[in-house]
Amino acid sequence: MVAILEKRNFRDFDWLTAFLAVAIVCFGIWQIYNAQPEMTYWSKQITGLFIALVALVVIATSDYRRVIDAAPIFYGLGLLLLLLVLTPLGVKVNGQQAWLKLPLIGQFQPSEFVKIPVVLMLAKYFSSRKIGTLKVKEILVGGLILAVPVGLIMLEPDAGQAMTYFPILAVVLFLSAVKIRYVVLTIAAGLIFIPLAYWIGVETGKIKNYQQERINVIIDPDSADPRGFGYHTVQSIITVGKGSLTGIRGDTESSQSVLKFLPEPHTDFIFAVTAENTGFIGCISLLLAYALLLSRLIEGARQAADRAGMLVIMAIAGELAFQIFVNVGMTLGFLPVIGVPLPLMSAGLSAVLATFIAIGFVISVKMRRFVN
Repeated sequence: MVAILEKRNFRDFDWLTAFLAVAIVCFGIWQIYNAQPEMTYWSKQITGLFIALVALVVIATSDYRRVIDAAPIFYGLGLLLLLLVLTPLGVKVNGQQAWLKLPLIGQFQPSEFVKIPVVLMLAKYFSSRKIGTLKVKEILVGGLILAVPVGLIMLEPDAGQAMTYFPILAVVLFLSAVKIRYVVLTIAAGLIFIPLAYWIGVETGKIKNYQQERINVIIDPDSADPRGFGYHTVQSIITVGKGSLTGIRGDTESSQSVLKFLPEPHTDFIFAVTAENTGFIGCISLLLAYALLLSRLIEGARQAADRAGMLVIMAIAGELAFQIFVNVGMTLGFLPVIGVPLPLMSAGLSAVLATFIAIGFVISVKMRRFVN
């Protein structure tokens, strides 16, 4: 079986999926350079891309079924990393202690990597269940698998990163035949408890003034202070608008990001930088590339040899789609600014490496679709 698999390594390797991921990262490096040409973010991203490519190949040529079997071990290691973030080993950046600095490894963001063990753990649990609709106990177990890492991430606190975990569970539950009444009850509960939780958070001071204002900017943009809490959203919209159809074409003298008007142009608002420099055409091309990448992932899920592989791919696709939607929505001003990076585009070695590892699992599943 091993010999057969080795012969198929190159023949069944999903070159198009890998190429799309690399192409988006390269496009992102160009935009990171456009955003802050005097900084080293773009050069670090190139280094990260080469490391991520090695990781993708290693994961893709590994047997994903053995990795899923060891999911509890990886899940436990992930929780340990999140706990270490809250110790003196954790590094605080912009008010969030979300990074970890370890000897020989350096500084990285564990919450980016822990998504993968969560995906594997959920796939292992729900793929082993019997045929039929989900029971309440099974839903609660899935919720607990997700709740532990999310709770630790909220202690950092990093609400934006924590939000990106929920689509993983939602996709797995949906594909595991959750009863429709549970879906309706969840939506109804959300409509009731989210506004209630927001009100309680405001009254108790748990939701800070700046967080309230970021939401108010979306609800009532006309009343937002363009120099205050509405600054990020207003500047992002201005930056997007300046790109017009084809972009400013290297005119750095009028660039919102180069002139430091746009905050965090290399991370949270990289889509605005893309709009400014490449215009509507560039943005549509990027979104089409994302759509093609996601379609490749979904195709891989349909071809998976087992249920576990299908769940892994779809959970990854759901999480990526959610991040793309939130980041673009945040940039265009119809969602609050919550610090969710744009996959493969935003600067950050942890995010790029974690995404390539996830794509490596997708390719691993596709390569073994004919192997029993």
